[in-house]
Amino acid sequence: MSAFVSISLVYLAIYTLSAWSLNLQYGYAGIINFGWIVFQSIGAYVAATTALGSPTSGGFQTYIFGARLGFPLPLIMGTLAGAALALLLGLIILTRRIRPDFQAIIMLVVAIIAAEVVSTNTALFNGANGLSNVPQPFNGVMHLSYNNYQWFFVAFSFALCIIVYFGLEWICRSSWGRALRAMREDDILASHVGINVQALRIVVFVIGGAIAGFSGALLVEFLGTWSPDAWSFVESFVVFVSVYVGGRANNRGAIIGAFLVPVVFGTMPSFLPEFGYPGLSANLEWLVIAALWLTTFYLRPAGILPEGRFIARRTRAREQAPVMPPIAKQGSVA
Repeated sequence: MSAFVSISLVYLAIYTLSAWSLNLQYGYAGIINFGWIVFQSIGAYVAATTALGSPTSGGFQTYIFGARLGFPLPLIMGTLAGAALALLLGLIILTRRIRPDFQAIIMLVVAIIAAEVVSTNTALFNGANGLSNVPQPFNGVMHLSYNNYQWFFVAFSFALCIIVYFGLEWICRSSWGRALRAMREDDILASHVGINVQALRIVVFVIGGAIAGFSGALLVEFLGTWSPDAWSFVESFVVFVSVYVGGRANNRGAIIGAFLVPVVFGTMPSFLPEFGYPGLSANLEWLVIAALWLTTFYLRPAGILPEGRFIARRTRAREQAPVMPPIAKQGSVA
């Protein structure tokens, strides 16, 4: 029971980071990213290969970017990999005059192609077999038991989530966050008031990709393994539903969505005993997630915690600024 709770909490932290990443891109900026899973997977692969060391000749694993970096460098490298991939794809896709729905389809095609390339090419990341034996952070230093280490990773991942949450709240409540909302509602009008829409899209896409890569790096260091089966394009659908159910443009709502969709209906059923024919429980999970999305769409389209009305307040310096008296016209009596 203790292992079940600790593993579920770690998944909650990682899926919360995932939901925040997509919520920043879709909820605040209006960028529909159906290929989101690619950014999490590249972060996981880079973090794994930079922690495993150089591949040995004749070994059972072949991969690129081989290095044995100490913690937290693999996490940092995975985050940078997600940001770099987002920058590359953003410059190719988001800077073109393409309709948002077409951009979403292009990102979905990119995710499908990337999964096929990695699965069939063993020289990249060991093909369909994936990577394994990824060292866990602090596991060989603290000498904890299995259960104690699980709870340590829970505390570690939740501490990282708190840091990311306050960083995102600071960004989204700033003038930059208001520019994101303006671009989401009407990008043409936003450009007319002086907002560089293309640059803003690239920046928010890179930040979201960095958080996605960070979540993938954290996940692979917890699991110790990563393969193409873990990042099929339907995983983007799970995170997308989490954002929609929790409430778009609401970081607290994303936490609720991450708990309900991927943890309660996605992860927890895997701990239950099998029933029916093999694979029935996995199929039922997808049916329940789809039904949850449709129910939210019809009954509460804005999500469980809708986007609140944000009112920008004046700073104290502006409130206390002296009011200059009007300048008298020439010839008038003061």
